[in-house]
Amino acid sequence: MAVDKKNIFAHLKSDFPAGLVVYLVALPLCLGVALASTGDPNRLFSGIIAGMVGGIVVGALSGSALGVAGPAAGLVVIILGALDTLGSFEALLLAVVLCGIIQLIAGFLNAGIIGYYFPSSVIKGMLAAIGITLILKEIPHAFGYDKDFFGDESFTQPDGHNTFSELYYSVRYSSTGAIIISLISIAVLILFERPFMKKIQLFRFLPGALFVVILGTIINMTFAAVKPEWAMAGDHLVKLPVANTAQEFISFFSMPDFSMISNPDIYTVAFTLAIVASLETLLSVEATDKLDPYKRSTPTNRELKAQGVGNIVSGLIGGLPVTQVIIRSSANIDSGGKTKMATIIHGTLLLVSAIFIPYFLNMIPLAALAAILLLVGYKLSKVSLYKKMYELGWDQFIPFVVTIAAILVTDLLKGIAIGMVVAIYFILRKNYKHSYHYKKEEHKEGEVITLQLSQEVTFLNKGSINHTLSMLPRDCTVIIDGTKSLNIDYDVLEIIEDFKNHTAPTRNITVKTVGIKGVSVMGH
Repeated sequence: MAVDKKNIFAHLKSDFPAGLVVYLVALPLCLGVALASTGDPNRLFSGIIAGMVGGIVVGALSGSALGVAGPAAGLVVIILGALDTLGSFEALLLAVVLCGIIQLIAGFLNAGIIGYYFPSSVIKGMLAAIGITLILKEIPHAFGYDKDFFGDESFTQPDGHNTFSELYYSVRYSSTGAIIISLISIAVLILFERPFMKKIQLFRFLPGALFVVILGTIINMTFAAVKPEWAMAGDHLVKLPVANTAQEFISFFSMPDFSMISNPDIYTVAFTLAIVASLETLLSVEATDKLDPYKRSTPTNRELKAQGVGNIVSGLIGGLPVTQVIIRSSANIDSGGKTKMATIIHGTLLLVSAIFIPYFLNMIPLAALAAILLLVGYKLSKVSLYKKMYELGWDQFIPFVVTIAAILVTDLLKGIAIGMVVAIYFILRKNYKHSYHYKKEEHKEGEVITLQLSQEVTFLNKGSINHTLSMLPRDCTVIIDGTKSLNIDYDVLEIIEDFKNHTAPTRNITVKTVGIKGVSVMGH
């Protein structure tokens, strides 16, 4: 079925259940990132604010059909450092507002074009790595060992442990109740994937994730009544701040400290946040577009503008910085979301539930939510993806695998940077080989060698062309044919000119150029 691009209300039957699933996934992620970013339980609502803004404001302005924005684990270290440098949360909010302004300007300057230059192998490696990371990071929560914040992606932890050592401790200190809830939740989610479930009218609209959350909560309440030692409590449950009055709810929001506007550290933090948040957004946009079953393309400059407005609004009302995030976007796609109405619904649900039902939300065990993310992780890193990348050849497979490994042992942006270096090596290697076609003929007057230049000849090709020219035999004729070239960089023209005017005469080589502007046509 085709997607109606103009009417975002046309697919509510698909978008509402998807938005509901994204909301269930986003709720603990927002709280976890907020706690990790601020270290203050009283600032948990800053993550909810960022989630609401990411859903409603960014969702409405973005050109992405399936991307979901909100607070990101990748910014945690930057925010923690900024709080130490700036001295207050309100000063950080001012930096978030300025970050948004920088992103808005970048969007108008067409900086979003950077998003089109990430190699496919690296993006697919990022998706697979996030899938593996989700599985590794959610197993401890599924086992009832919740030492790391929900949504953490980093390999190393402040307590000295890492992703793999946490797996050991999660098994050693596991909770029977959490394991039971997780296993039942996974089984139910797999059941909901079966075709026969789609034939039942109720389950066409009711997402499996919602059923899992309700069932997990009921099981945990049953444990509390009949087997208290198995029941989940405290850090093993969602911990949304509860306001007893409207005035107390309003107190959860904060204003930036505009008196800090003259502090140069504010601008350093703002630029750092803008660069990292924009890169993470553009990476997520590219990855989400690859996962989109309808293969729609997101306008990246518009996305930067939407993110900029989102950060301005989030900073003004007390929220953390927002980026587009692949985990929530993947959950949206897996749940059948079709338009950006799904992300708007998820943001609206965050707002409504925070006002009206925080007490009930705080009864949800994290083990049930971990089961949902475990399935999302599996779908991002299926074996079929690895087989497909291997079949594409080493120049695609090696950057893909290196990106996965680098992200797993560092973090998202560092891993992407390492993957990019490897991918660029293979791109340069390919360019080195395929910048021209070499043809040699024998004539009475001597060898005639033709170099047929390709359509695009850039500075990346000058090394291979220079090497070929330097290896030409003495007393030959070389024809450098640029008739099929649409563009030849000045760097390459300069090499041809130097060879023709200086090197060739010393070796009695006759040089003829055809269809190359900027190079003299007189032979030697």
